[in-house]
Amino acid sequence: MAVKRGRIEVRMSAAEKDRIEVGAATAGVSTSSFMLSAAIERADEVIAEATTTVVPGDYFDSLLAALDRPELAPGLERAARRARRSGRITAR
Repeated sequence: MAVKRGRIEVRMSAAEKDRIEVGAATAGVSTSSFMLSAAIERADEVIAEATTTVVPGDYFDSLLAALDRPELAPGLERAARRARRSGRITAR
């Protein structure tokens, strides 16, 4: 297990502290462990909400079907050829 060196301090009312301590005791864990797991769980929720796009299933299916049907894009092809010739795009 990694050594824990990080520290965050938080100010709270006596009622909030009591409530957290009762929650931790009820869960059978330390107050520190209780607060850390709750904070990590909430951080994961916020990060997931900010970085995940959820769409209806039928929209997703249509998107995948569209990606499987290549359409001609002659203008894009010409632009890519010009960029490749000018050295802006290189093949790896």
